[in-house]
Amino acid sequence: MTISIDETWLIQTLTDLVNIDSVNPDLVPGGVGEGAIAAYIENVLRELDVAVDTHELEFGRSNVIGTIKGQGEGRSLMLNAHTDTVGYHGMQNPLGAEIRDGKMYGRGAFDMKASLAACLAIFKALTESDVQLAGDLLLTAVIDEEHKSLGTQHLVEHYTTDGAIVTEPTGMRVCCGHRGFVWYDVEVTGRAAHGSRYQDGIDANTKMGYLLVELDKFSKKLLMRDGHPLFGPPSMHVPLINGGSSQSVYAARCKIEIERRIIPGESNAQALGEIQAVIDLLSAHDPEFKAVVTETFSRDAFEVAEDAPIVQELMAANQEVRGLKPDVYGELWWMDSALIAAAGIETVIFGPSGAGAHADEEWVDLDSVMEFARVVADASIRYCGVSDD
Repeated sequence: MTISIDETWLIQTLTDLVNIDSVNPDLVPGGVGEGAIAAYIENVLRELDVAVDTHELEFGRSNVIGTIKGQGEGRSLMLNAHTDTVGYHGMQNPLGAEIRDGKMYGRGAFDMKASLAACLAIFKALTESDVQLAGDLLLTAVIDEEHKSLGTQHLVEHYTTDGAIVTEPTGMRVCCGHRGFVWYDVEVTGRAAHGSRYQDGIDANTKMGYLLVELDKFSKKLLMRDGHPLFGPPSMHVPLINGGSSQSVYAARCKIEIERRIIPGESNAQALGEIQAVIDLLSAHDPEFKAVVTETFSRDAFEVAEDAPIVQELMAANQEVRGLKPDVYGELWWMDSALIAAAGIETVIFGPSGAGAHADEEWVDLDSVMEFARVVADASIRYCGVSDD
């Protein structure tokens, strides 16, 4: 069943959302956060006479949840989108929402205010139509996805639904999985001494160099493993390093941070054990090599079966609205979908087309935004069902 999407209203809403600065303050010191955009979303939903809840998780940073209450015994569905963006240093007119050649440019246009505007347009269409959903439909606009996902973490502790569509941009493909990640600190200990006293000093930086070489060898072996059919093998890299205290002092400590991308079937304990094995090998050959590895943060990988009801209804909606079966794929990076799925909610990822997430030029294809809105509207009706009352 299709309903009419107000395309002019959708474009204006997307323009308004891009105009609003919502840079995550945990990523960019001084970032304004999600306060203004949350207030805008709340106001739009109230104007549509939709029930709204807000949850302020940090000062000026609120989740907004809108609910169209089902009139029967249908399944409940969550449409999930995040309101924060990364910074925009280096962008030209990042909040301008300029439209050129069928594309809207600006920070967050693609990642992911277009999806959020489309979800609001779906709510508008439903409230103005004669369609009475059998199950509840929720719009969850959450904070902090770009940092530590505090918004969705809080959301799943207080709300549950049968299904969820995470509306991250996918190029109108259906995403059924993505990798997770674990962060580790590794600290190598040396012995401080004056730079002239080679007989006393142990250079932690040099010792770390040996570890980096072995970790590089191991990371290449990871890429040769049998990977997941949707998104390939696990991977690892060393994004940060810090060591030493002064030009003329042997470094007493050197620390690196490791990011290990994991796939379904791998555990954090397994990944930690593999790094520890590299450390143990070096320690066995060099009595002066001392290192400690510590896990600091992690997020699970995610996958959903293609025959899950939420995936099947989304595929059917694509066929109905677009006349085609969309590609199914897996993504390399992490999304809030893993937290939602871990809460027992069957979850899929689907969003519009564009480019430039986190880049100096970001844009979303407006035709795909309209098409996305129609598909997700149809999928929502299919999944929640229509009340006979």
